Amino acid sequence: MRRSWVLLWLLVASSAWAQDLRVLTWQEMIPPDAPPVKLITAPIHDLSKMADALSVESAPAAHQLAPNAPVVKSLDGQQVRLPGYIVPLEVSEEGRVTEFLLVPYFGACIHVPPPPPNQIVHVTSELGVKVDELYQPYWIEGPMQVKSSTSELADAGYQMEADKILVYELPDDSSGQ
Repeated sequence: MRRSWVLLWLLVASSAWAQDLRVLTWQEMIPPDAPPVKLITAPIHDLSKMADALSVESAPAAHQLAPNAPVVKSLDGQQVRLPGYIVPLEVSEEGRVTEFLLVPYFGACIHVPPPPPNQIVHVTSELGVKVDELYQPYWIEGPMQVKSSTSELADAGYQMEADKILVYELPDDSSGQ
């Protein structure tokens, strides 16, 4: 009987945690009164020289857009689920990305100027994730911290320790609704 109560409690507790998980959008990470920033999502490199990929990747980094962009302080401590693209910072010996920047669009921080810090999350993950193709978006789940960090690629206004990293998939709408 006691074991049944423990299992019931665990079920209720995990259900409550799932209800507290907030699906966050990138727009919600920008304070409503923040000045608008025009994002540059077109590559800044000369794509006609892609045959020499090393020179393209070793080109000087583009300056980050709006480096002092404000963050939403009320997000601190919230359990969130956020979609985005992974920009690897650290890869384990097993080939798993264990530290990365999560950004709202493909190529951010690599081929275009990095978005403002309020559009970058510095993520760490104990297990990490195998990233075979950088154009694949992912869902990242975990506690959000409103805390800045700096990497060689960009400054981030938020941090997360990933509880889950899942391939992003749109909901199946085969019902025709």
